[in-house]
Amino acid sequence: MRESRLKVVQGDFVVLPCSFFTSSPLSRLNIIWTMAPSLSPENPTQVIVYDHGQVIEDPALTGRVGFTGVPWSADIMLNDTRVSDAGIYRCMVNNPPETPDPGIGELELSVVGTWAPPGQLKVGAALPPQDRTDDEILFSSSPAPPSLPVCQWDGDVDAGGSVTLSCSVAEGTPAPQIRWTKLNPEVELPINMDGQCPPPPLSFQISRHKRITVPPPTRVPGDLSGSVHIANVSSQTSGLYRCSATNLLGTEHCYVNLSVYSAPGRSSGVLQGVLLTSSMCLVLLALLLLLLWLRRSGTGRRQDGGRKPRAEEEEEEEEECYNEIRYTPSVVKRSFV
Repeated sequence: MRESRLKVVQGDFVVLPCSFFTSSPLSRLNIIWTMAPSLSPENPTQVIVYDHGQVIEDPALTGRVGFTGVPWSADIMLNDTRVSDAGIYRCMVNNPPETPDPGIGELELSVVGTWAPPGQLKVGAALPPQDRTDDEILFSSSPAPPSLPVCQWDGDVDAGGSVTLSCSVAEGTPAPQIRWTKLNPEVELPINMDGQCPPPPLSFQISRHKRITVPPPTRVPGDLSGSVHIANVSSQTSGLYRCSATNLLGTEHCYVNLSVYSAPGRSSGVLQGVLLTSSMCLVLLALLLLLLWLRRSGTGRRQDGGRKPRAEEEEEEEEECYNEIRYTPSVVKRSFV
């Protein structure tokens, strides 16, 4: 082992080193990693094994543990670390036909913690290791990054209504700060904070080889949450909103896409009614003019059809006059006879 102690922040990954030297072929190489929890070091469990070219993982760690360079290296990597991963790790390497006694190395993996002397059990107060004795009580609190927040909205998305955006976080130590931001353009919104994150378990070391753990007190239901109330929403309220949960160990986000429905305005409806009425009036006026024109055209044709041409009338008048003049002498002559 190149290191005897390692610390890691919950959720990060860590490489547990284990180096060895051998002059024999690696076809029969055997590597075994075990872990003994800090609370029960006498009960080790198998973490991962490399035996004759095959890798066997603890089912509880599937997907989170693996060798980094087997068979040339016995180092392993642990992903998405958890508080339960803390403990004493042991690496055993055996490569027959070399000495049957395997090479063994140990290291202690711990989650980042804080310490306080008796009577001052406060997170953030530290007691230097060199000042601690076997009879002193060791308080441990495990910082953790925020868990993925959950975003929700509730309310009336019609124009003029009210909407509440809420964001809740289940885990995080120290307690995450929650911020709501409207994107494009980015505007930070005032929020109302409510609730609290679950407190960490309390671990007390009463001697060098003995430690007890006290479960956290029962908390009031409800995670840490932050809400934003938006009154009288409009089309300008529509957009993408982001909730950010942040503490010293990281930041997580969730998003809400808010779409506000704007019904057609009253003035717009009146304008449409006026335009429709005007169009109908124009159509009716055009039909009326067409009917008048057709009526006048029909009347004129009927009058022209019952009257003779003026030239014919003049000819008839001339003939009548001629006949009167021609027959007048004969009439006169007969009168004398």
